[in-house]
Amino acid sequence: MSRIPLLLMLLMAGNTWAQSLEPAPAANSHARSLAATCFTCHGTDGRSVGGVPPSLAGQNRDYLLKQLQEFRDGKRPATIMHQHAKGYTDEQLKLIADYFAAVLPGQAAAAPKVK
Repeated sequence: MSRIPLLLMLLMAGNTWAQSLEPAPAANSHARSLAATCFTCHGTDGRSVGGVPPSLAGQNRDYLLKQLQEFRDGKRPATIMHQHAKGYTDEQLKLIADYFAAVLPGQAAAAPKVK
């Protein structure tokens, strides 16, 4: 087999994989900036490692919004989420929920072990 078709196949496969990790095009940079505060615990773009805390990527928008509002309003018990959510307006919470709902769910990779 010639190296050129093989190289093209590998490039196409890599491009498909990389696109699956990107958020949906509808997610704007302002929404991503707001959602970035969640990345520390819930993983980059809401893909948590091992599912704890839960992944947010690809979740139902209305469900996410309701949970965020309940954290903010003190209606849902939390250890830290109520503190985070209190800093956002309804419009900002909608942007965050929209962002995570638009992100394709997928596996997150654990950070490499330090020797």
